[in-house]
Amino acid sequence: MKKTFIVILSLIMAIFTFVGCSSVNNKDVANKEEIINNTEEVYTKVDTEKVQEALKDNSWVIVDTRLNDAFNGWKLDGVKRGGRIPGAVDFSANWLKVENEDKEAILDEALETKGITKDKNVVLYDANKKDAEEVANYLKEKGYSNLYIYDVNEWANDESLEMVKYENYQSIVPASIVKDILDGNKPESFENAKNIKIVEASWGEEKTSYANGHIPTSFHIDTDSVEPPPAWMLADDATLTKFAIDNGFTKEDTVIVTGEEQMAAYRVATVLKYIGVQDVRVLNGGTTAWTMAGYDLETESNKPVAVEDFGAVIPVNPNVIDTIEELKVNLQSPDKNTFVDNRTWKEFIGEESGYTYYDKKGRIPGAVFGRAGITDSLSLDYYRNIDQTMRNASEFIGFWEEQGIDTNKHLAFMCGSGWRAAEIYTYAEVVGLKDIALYSDGWIGWSTDESNPTETGEPTK
Repeated sequence: MKKTFIVILSLIMAIFTFVGCSSVNNKDVANKEEIINNTEEVYTKVDTEKVQEALKDNSWVIVDTRLNDAFNGWKLDGVKRGGRIPGAVDFSANWLKVENEDKEAILDEALETKGITKDKNVVLYDANKKDAEEVANYLKEKGYSNLYIYDVNEWANDESLEMVKYENYQSIVPASIVKDILDGNKPESFENAKNIKIVEASWGEEKTSYANGHIPTSFHIDTDSVEPPPAWMLADDATLTKFAIDNGFTKEDTVIVTGEEQMAAYRVATVLKYIGVQDVRVLNGGTTAWTMAGYDLETESNKPVAVEDFGAVIPVNPNVIDTIEELKVNLQSPDKNTFVDNRTWKEFIGEESGYTYYDKKGRIPGAVFGRAGITDSLSLDYYRNIDQTMRNASEFIGFWEEQGIDTNKHLAFMCGSGWRAAEIYTYAEVVGLKDIALYSDGWIGWSTDESNPTETGEPTK
């Protein structure tokens, strides 16, 4: 009897232990699932057919969340074809990583401009299975609810589906492509490049910017060497020839220009195109793009190796630059030419000169306001994303159209002294505009000669 009681008691205790443990385990699983649901969002994935339907429905918006270099046309993250889905807008996951005190205001403006609103069904696509989800999480925190994920590889792998890219997307280069070159490879669009040189352009001596960190192997170019002080206008042909020879440039080279301040890089790149270097490109996003990609800068000073001859008479491509004489002639034919003033509004209407070292204010009669930045002569808000890459061209071209700037005409871009306009000139080239030039001397070059007419105030319509 005692034995029977002990056996029964043991069975009861075993059952109690099993049930108790099961109850605890189930509770632990429930808690684990709750934690997962609180930290990892799950979004509905859509297929290609659904994306095609969405492109025809105004209640949907298709968003490319990749690096803007991929949106422009580069084949990144292993995609079979470069470019974007026709009709897609851009909102890169990379923008979320930027440290900027005005970040939320800038991103809110981007969402509004691109039509990514809370009432829309939003399809976010990527190629690496993480960018789209990062943007989706960000949007969900802002109150967006109808969010969907799409793998753009499905679209890229179907040759029957169109992908669009900027005609000259390769003119502005992703950091990963530069890194690939430094690793000894010949990536997309560099297959036939002979002499690839990387240079860092900035104003002043090496200690001003270059010494703080630059792309490995790059050597420094002081912008004063192409626009000598105190006028800081484009140097004459003899000076530019010496500049080319001293820095080891030949017409056969492929040159990638980088810089902490991109305007300096674009200024030097435009001069290299003008003198005749056959393949000139710029790191899209400059040094910021390099460090955001996780690559290290170097501080070792690299020196160029001089050459005996550039290989051609400079300038090989004079049409890159409109001289002041050409500008005056073109202003007489507004039916064929548009003079685009890329300064701030206050500079354009003559409230500010834009420069601490120059006090004359106003604009050139006949110029059309083409925007640049909001704050000062070093801002290009209307042409750059928050991570300093080139902005979606449909946005700045849309503004040009509002201002009556016809891209079928000859467009001459200007600013105060050529830096901002050089960057915008390059972006116009990236898009594929052909009949374009840089009025290099800008407002300072024009207004220095008091015989040239100027005006102030808001233009009459």
